[in-house]
Amino acid sequence: MNKKTIKDVDVSGKRVLVRVDFNVPLADGKVADDRRIRAALPTIQYLLDNGAAVILMSHLGRPKDGPDPKFAMDPVAVRLGELLGRPVKKLDDCVGPEVEAAVKAMKPGDVILLENTRFHKEEKKNDPAFAAQLAALGEVYVNDAFGSAHRAHASTAGVTDTLRPAVAGFLLEKELAYLGGALANPERPFLAIMGGAKISDKIAVIENLLKKVDSLLIGGGMANTFFVAQGYKVGKSLVEEEAIDTAKKLLADHGDKLVLPVDCVVAREFKADAEAKVVPVDEVPDDWMILDIGPATVAHFSNRLAAAKTVVWNGPMGVFEFPRFAEGTFAVARALAELKDATTIIGGGDSAAAVEQSGLADKMSHISTGGGASLEFLEGKVLPGVAALDDKE
Repeated sequence: MNKKTIKDVDVSGKRVLVRVDFNVPLADGKVADDRRIRAALPTIQYLLDNGAAVILMSHLGRPKDGPDPKFAMDPVAVRLGELLGRPVKKLDDCVGPEVEAAVKAMKPGDVILLENTRFHKEEKKNDPAFAAQLAALGEVYVNDAFGSAHRAHASTAGVTDTLRPAVAGFLLEKELAYLGGALANPERPFLAIMGGAKISDKIAVIENLLKKVDSLLIGGGMANTFFVAQGYKVGKSLVEEEAIDTAKKLLADHGDKLVLPVDCVVAREFKADAEAKVVPVDEVPDDWMILDIGPATVAHFSNRLAAAKTVVWNGPMGVFEFPRFAEGTFAVARALAELKDATTIIGGGDSAAAVEQSGLADKMSHISTGGGASLEFLEGKVLPGVAALDDKE
């Protein structure tokens, strides 16, 4: 983390333009899960405490063709106001004369939330003119949106072409410290756990991690492709035919580091209440499918994890959306929660949701707010939203 942060700049009396990640689920016109809003509070509060006027911008959802009322930021402004204990003024656009006038009238301690940046197609195109309009609203730029840092959009990268200083907020700093620390200088033993449906989504991550970890535990649907690579039959389970050769090569080159399931929970069909049973991985019946890791695998993985000092986890062990097939994922969460003096990092997305559901979120060192961004970071890629910020001297 060689980037400047909000502590490296004077914000007193300044208009500070902050890119946050308020891409939150909505239900019945209200915020259904405010985790991402809460994650940005330390940065917002610090700016307010230090005499700044705060202008917040974020995308929400995937509006297709311009403004769409169901992706408007109004419910977010309401929830943010409740959390901050002060009014948050929501504007009806993110650029234009009315926005400029409202921003010009701001005083220290004021908070404005701009309308969804993706209501303008120029946002995703990183259009220079649109980025310059956003940049003109502030005197300092802060990126605190790790969940969008892997995108080179106008609000995450383009604004820095004309607005400096450009620095990291506390959340972005924390994400980079945990994920960067794990990759650059982990306390060992360093273990990674990879799950989820597809190997193809994570080949580059697996290859990068295998250079750094002491062991890599594989679960979820991606394990099926490894089973086929070993010559096992997996019935009607999800398999990526085009990734079988990759799995074979990974096993040949890194078989000593890869730890695969030894048993699995199989079901007749993909349903929450499907008939299910536990079988060894080489005895999957022809017309059944693998939907979770089994109890022997849980014990095997827990045993491996017991000595770990650093663990990075990305992707569930099974179809955790169905309670019957969530036990493997929750058991791994319990194994991590029980580790003493270990750094446990959950890589966003489904793994973060699973840890929240298991009730063990507060027992983890760090839960990333960015699924895609954390994967690209673990892959070793440079994140455009981070690269655009000012370097420390």
